[in-house]
Amino acid sequence: MKKYVFNLATIILLMAFSGVIVLAIMNNKGIDPVIIWSTAGLIVSITCIICGCVIYNERTSGLTRYVRKYLKAGDGSDFFSSYRASVKVKLILILLLLVAAVFMAALEMSVGINYFEITDVFRLIWQHLMGAEYEPGTADWWADLILWNARLPRVLVAIIAGMALAIGGAVMQSVVKNPLADPYTTGISSGAVFGVCLGLILGLTVGGTGQFGLILNAFIFSLIPATIMILVSRISSSSPVTIILVGTAVSSIFGAFTTLIMSIADETSLKETFVWEVGSLSGASWSWIPLMFTITLIGSIFLYLTSSRLNLLMAGDNEAKALGLNVDNYRMMCLILLSFMTASVVSYVGIIGFLGLVTPHIVRMFFGSNTRYVIPASAILGAIILLIADFISINIGINDLPVGVVMSFIGGPIFLLLVIRDRQEMWD
Repeated sequence: MKKYVFNLATIILLMAFSGVIVLAIMNNKGIDPVIIWSTAGLIVSITCIICGCVIYNERTSGLTRYVRKYLKAGDGSDFFSSYRASVKVKLILILLLLVAAVFMAALEMSVGINYFEITDVFRLIWQHLMGAEYEPGTADWWADLILWNARLPRVLVAIIAGMALAIGGAVMQSVVKNPLADPYTTGISSGAVFGVCLGLILGLTVGGTGQFGLILNAFIFSLIPATIMILVSRISSSSPVTIILVGTAVSSIFGAFTTLIMSIADETSLKETFVWEVGSLSGASWSWIPLMFTITLIGSIFLYLTSSRLNLLMAGDNEAKALGLNVDNYRMMCLILLSFMTASVVSYVGIIGFLGLVTPHIVRMFFGSNTRYVIPASAILGAIILLIADFISINIGINDLPVGVVMSFIGGPIFLLLVIRDRQEMWD
């Protein structure tokens, strides 16, 4: 009952926090009150639907009750029907997350210095894809120019980055069996930023020049914290806190070297490096998307297709080995893939903390620990959270406010709220 009430309270607090900020920004931008009230109604409706699904899921998730009552009597029909009902609820929640992600993306593209109706956003994007051309200087011509060249690329970059970081956190927590692990807390992001600084300021890149060279640099140096984390996690006496403390130490070391390199940088390189350190989506363009999307897509598909192995790994190394899984090879493969995904994101947008840490915790509260559902749900929710953070950073009234700063304001309190509850419950 305590967990049940806590889940509902967390949903309401998160939706209320996000909704108040979004509605306040819309009101500050002078948007039509009818649209504001419609948005408020939609937020309340989504909150009620999610709460209803959670209540239903909690009501039907006690499978042991059906085991005792029916399986011992030789009849498992109600047991399996209850399991199927629980699966349906999870699929409905994923569908609701998709709807919320589409709405948040459209809302971010509609609000700004130039406001567009959400319906116009969908219309203009569809017409552009169909090859429509507008007379220069007309309202639709300007709207198409703003949406297609500025707002849509930024939204897509936010979605891809949010998905990559959230999946990275979910899988890393499963691989090392540590609820506090993510690319940020384990130092992988800091290692990637150090690699970017080497290429950007000193011109030291591996395997080529340009953006791909920076990604390779970020990938190589992100492997150092990943390797250290593997070695520490294999020590039987190491606790989750120990692993995070080691990650913090490694992150501090890389941060010190990054600061040292920044001290000899010129003003332009210094500003670019600072943006990478705090995380920013400003300057996002279509040229960012192909490489980020390709690496994230390949990594996500592989991790989802091997989700059953992740479930085995979470059960324990001995159990996984007994069932035929090569634990060491699979763990190394996952961490290399996560390092590459993190490097592809960090080399473009920089460090965005807490996203990979908080998102999987929220997802596990409602989907359980089965990575078959945790991975897609984390990807969608990660995209939503980063879209909300970027929406706030754009419209809060402070020029060029890095999205990483907003993410820290959002993620920090959420993480503290989640820490209040027993960590073990998140893995039940």
